[in-house]
Amino acid sequence: MNIAIIISDSLRRDYLGCYGNGWVHTPNLDRFARECVVFDRAYCGSFPTIPMRADLFTGQYVFQSRGWAPLGPEDRTFAQVLEEMGYVTMMITDTYHFMAPGMNFHRGFKGWRWIRGQEADRYITDPIPVEFPCAPEKLRSPAADVQYLRNTAFRRQEGDYFVAQTMKAAADWLERNYKHERFLLYVDTFDPHEPWDPPQWYVDLYDPGYEGEVVFHPRYDFSDYLTDEELKHVRALYAGEVTLVDRWVGRVLEKLEDLGLSERTAVIFTSDHGFYHGEHGYVGKHTVLDPKRGWPLYEEVAHVPLMIRLPGRKPGRCDALVQPVDLMATILGLTGAQAPEGIHGRSLLPVLRGEQEAVRSLAVSSPKLTEDPQVIVYSTITDGEWTMIYGGETAPAELYHLSSDPHQEQNLISQNRDVAERLHRKYVRFLEELDTDEERLKTRRKL
Repeated sequence: MNIAIIISDSLRRDYLGCYGNGWVHTPNLDRFARECVVFDRAYCGSFPTIPMRADLFTGQYVFQSRGWAPLGPEDRTFAQVLEEMGYVTMMITDTYHFMAPGMNFHRGFKGWRWIRGQEADRYITDPIPVEFPCAPEKLRSPAADVQYLRNTAFRRQEGDYFVAQTMKAAADWLERNYKHERFLLYVDTFDPHEPWDPPQWYVDLYDPGYEGEVVFHPRYDFSDYLTDEELKHVRALYAGEVTLVDRWVGRVLEKLEDLGLSERTAVIFTSDHGFYHGEHGYVGKHTVLDPKRGWPLYEEVAHVPLMIRLPGRKPGRCDALVQPVDLMATILGLTGAQAPEGIHGRSLLPVLRGEQEAVRSLAVSSPKLTEDPQVIVYSTITDGEWTMIYGGETAPAELYHLSSDPHQEQNLISQNRDVAERLHRKYVRFLEELDTDEERLKTRRKL
């Protein structure tokens, strides 16, 4: 069986029609979802970008150990296993963090193509004059945005946008390689990660006639530095990016159909995390302003889309708790390969085939844990019914009942201390099973 994996960075599940959104246009992904098993309780594990990919590639959580770091010589990726089985393995990406020196995420791929220029990728050095569309103090990193605006100065049409280039490259690769007996195609786009500057007609779908400042790469902060109109437009910019992503991901899905590959190709679509657009008073996904205190990973960030289309498997919905670490074991199971011993992930094939309802009883989403007791790192701990936000013994914990309070507006920890204590015990046991260093674990043993 062939394997195709498509990752879309920073894509909020609640901006997709198949997850209940009624105002953002995502016809291609919605159509794809009708052919898939759609997972309703998929949560990020290690946060953010690179840690999530490490979870995915190795089947091992990394938030309790190294966080944002290269793959080490001891790490064995699903691409390596499939390459050794004789698969033709290809990576196509515009996610520039992959390609930083020494990151090693290309390991196991016979070929890889890097679409240059996303965000702060040091690509174009020409002294092209740039002009910000808003006051610099509203931007997350003016220096990075100067680089980005120079990187994108060449764009003349929609096909020049990064997600378009990436998905066109993937579709072209399929045309040239579809006759291989077995292949792995891994496609990873950084969109809809900010900066958000889709073609204007996409923005006009959601906020036509706007004449204010265009805060295309907002500063991670409390949201009150933006006016209501600016915040509405920030959401419109993001929605436009999501629709742009949908169009070009649809190009790859269509190519799989055109080439007759759908009947022998498993397709996985997911994201690493979401983004706050004013929810809980935040803009961003984590703070860079106060290094001693992170932001909680509420549903808007931690709860991610995951859709898997298997040849011969009836489509439907699945409410099993799943995380990116589970995808390696799933991929290898689809190909008949043996998963490396000791991985943390669990194959989703039993739930995909309807043989069982769950593979795990707890999902933990977290940035890298720290040894410094003065630094507050929040982990999100969920059993599917309840979610606890836990930042160690020095930070007040929060508890939410998801079905009755999906937006997490009522902290119920004082009324349900027993539930919080149960989740905390399971969390500590989970960290112990991951062999978390005691220096990181000791400040998290108390509720």
